[in-house]
Amino acid sequence: MVGLGMIFDETYRPFFERVHRDGLYDRRFGDVDVPLSAVATRTGMRALAYQSESKGKIADFRNLAGADSVDKLLDAEPSFVCVATPDNRHFEPCKKVLAAGCHLLVEKPSVLKLQELDELVELARQQNVLAKVVYHKLLDPDHKKLRTFVADGLLKHVNNGYCSLLEPKQISSGQFAEWIKGRNPGTYVACHYIKLIDFTFGGKLKSVTAGGQRGLVGPAHGPTWDSTQMKLTYEYDDGREAAFDIHTSWVTPDNFPGYVEQEVQFRFDNGVWNGHSRKRGVECTIEGRTPFTTKITMNNHYNGTFVEPWGERAQRGYGVEVIERFVRELAQVEFGGPREQRDDRLAAAASLAYNDLAADRQVVAAVQALEAILAEAAQGRPDGVVRVNGEHGGLVLYRPGQSEPNVLYAPPV
Repeated sequence: MVGLGMIFDETYRPFFERVHRDGLYDRRFGDVDVPLSAVATRTGMRALAYQSESKGKIADFRNLAGADSVDKLLDAEPSFVCVATPDNRHFEPCKKVLAAGCHLLVEKPSVLKLQELDELVELARQQNVLAKVVYHKLLDPDHKKLRTFVADGLLKHVNNGYCSLLEPKQISSGQFAEWIKGRNPGTYVACHYIKLIDFTFGGKLKSVTAGGQRGLVGPAHGPTWDSTQMKLTYEYDDGREAAFDIHTSWVTPDNFPGYVEQEVQFRFDNGVWNGHSRKRGVECTIEGRTPFTTKITMNNHYNGTFVEPWGERAQRGYGVEVIERFVRELAQVEFGGPREQRDDRLAAAASLAYNDLAADRQVVAAVQALEAILAEAAQGRPDGVVRVNGEHGGLVLYRPGQSEPNVLYAPPV
């Protein structure tokens, strides 16, 4: 495990603790042990605290810290490595993991540039290993139902859409305060919706525009963004286009009734799909707790702690399910049949477009475009537009008042 922050505690930790207790079984690959063997972090403090409080819940693991912690982790020859560091710190550890011949699972967005993605995909191919990325919102039951309606032809041809994800100030001012300097909430979470759009509706990304607001988590004219609004245009095989707006923020008031406000609307030739994370669930008020230590509305589908009817305490949800799904795919590759057929099983797992790194091209292209547009805006040059697969290259930034475009990525996206 590389990185031991909030996402580890919410998703990886409950998976590793459960699989330590129960193992992982499927009649296709048998009974598999999945011990957490080593953790690499910058300081080792969180890992030390987790070692202390998790005795009996998880296997003994090595606590590795410092600049060379990933190298030391790889000395243990792990079967696979999960990378859950901040998004701008994904590429280097991922590169080391794949170069060492280990399978990889990395949090979204996989990387910030297509050049980096190309390098990682090629390394995975050379080493004959899986390289996968976590987009847990694809496993949200509401989003799976949306895709089912589209796949079955019940909803016909998306025309446009709107997605919004708002997080409380405690995210940017507390949990993520150490790494958000120069960052933006769009790269951090808009990628979930880019992937939802890209995977659910298909099509070719055509252009990206973006803007945002500053002044709360950083200087009003600095490179750190409070909120962002991006617009993606896709073109489909019949020549028609669809436009999607994605709004993100990490400065929502802490006393907002829901921990995270998530909303989507997609409009089709023959229908409209509306989804809202708070309105689909529960409202709860507890004196002295809500809405701070416990939220009034909660997303029990993503990740929740429960006392099961049979008395067992469990933590589950689609945020945990996506980790287990990767490990099952990996177990099928390594143990699901004769060794001489491993390449076939590997190819089958790599063909899964919902999580394979090679299928992440249009998401990374949109993220790279967003980063470039915001960087220009922070320098006093707003209103840029990135066009995809045009006359000047695969990913090209055009800026008002500038005659020469900025080629971000020359090959076709």
